[in-house]
Amino acid sequence: MQHGKPALDQASGFILIGLLLLIMMSGIALAQAGVKWRDAVQREREQELIRIGEAYRLAIGRYYNQSPSVIKEYPPNLEALLSDNRFPTSRKHIRKLYTDPITQREGWGIVEAPSGGIMGVYSLSDKPPFKIAGFRPHLRHLNNKKYYGEWYFAYIPEAIAVP
Repeated sequence: MQHGKPALDQASGFILIGLLLLIMMSGIALAQAGVKWRDAVQREREQELIRIGEAYRLAIGRYYNQSPSVIKEYPPNLEALLSDNRFPTSRKHIRKLYTDPITQREGWGIVEAPSGGIMGVYSLSDKPPFKIAGFRPHLRHLNNKKYYGEWYFAYIPEAIAVP
């Protein structure tokens, strides 16, 4: 007289297996979405590194080229870019000191000038970059670098042409 009960147990078993498969496929899809999101965030940080690195390079170039004396000099530290006190009124070459977008920490590697001062910055990250080729001409020195710590943003004055 209990003929309906085994059919009910069999149907609930299929429902349970179906739910487990649905949960498993949802987990796989969410894991793939997480990887894509992480990669997108890393690519955004990479572009931010280029933007900030170029801002530092240009600010160092302005500091160097606007030296009040005949002898050009690089800033002694990054803080000098915020407040250049070599003039009667202080000049600002950069808005603020930026954090490294890759490491998400304050502090940069410093490229020291041969005559003293800072001629550039670089990230302290040892992560491999996504972009390894196809940079714009003024950034072609970033091609084929193995990690972000090799991405240097340094101001190098143009050589004076001799006739």
